[in-house]
Amino acid sequence: MDALRIADYATCKLEDYAIVRRVLAGEKELFEILMRRYNQTLYRVIRGYLKDEDEVQDAMQNAYLKAFDKLYQFRGDATFSTWLIRIGINEALLRLKDLKRKHVLSLNEMTVRLEAVKISDMQINPEKKIIRQESQQILERAIDSLPEKYRVIYMLKEVECLDNGQISEALGLTDSNIKVRLHRAKALLKESLYKLSSGAEVFEFGNSRCDAIVNFVMKAI
Repeated sequence: MDALRIADYATCKLEDYAIVRRVLAGEKELFEILMRRYNQTLYRVIRGYLKDEDEVQDAMQNAYLKAFDKLYQFRGDATFSTWLIRIGINEALLRLKDLKRKHVLSLNEMTVRLEAVKISDMQINPEKKIIRQESQQILERAIDSLPEKYRVIYMLKEVECLDNGQISEALGLTDSNIKVRLHRAKALLKESLYKLSSGAEVFEFGNSRCDAIVNFVMKAI
């Protein structure tokens, strides 16, 4: 299946469960569709736990490989995205625990390494581009400064736009706990920064980075 057909299927053709059945039947190349559909979601979930971009990429690759190996366990009781989120969270927590044990990770001292956000509107002038990029980076640093339990909820709810039911299923939290943590997360962010967070460009994961993850996993499986 060529890249064009993969892209077409990813946007309008096969349902997740149908893809899973076909991958399990031997069409493993279709796993790429699921990866491209949920790369952004998985990245933002794991990015809620890990700050180092190399660690995030490694965690994503491992999560996809584990998902492929355990694909037969997916029964369709939950959405595929929720099932994948659980695997991603477990991988992130394992990696986070290992990093803490080795005294490598410091949430207070780690240098934030973020790519400049690409702006789709090519008509915007250079001055506005710089302002937009700087605002984006300030917002991402502000989110990074949140304690983990609040940062993860904020990322899933406000950045990735998951509903409370999906978050509850993925994290094992009650609806009231989710609301309390989200309220606290917002309270910790300055009002000016919070207004900037409504866009879908925060912690983007696409283009060459998306391709790199897909190519690595598809070669490995």
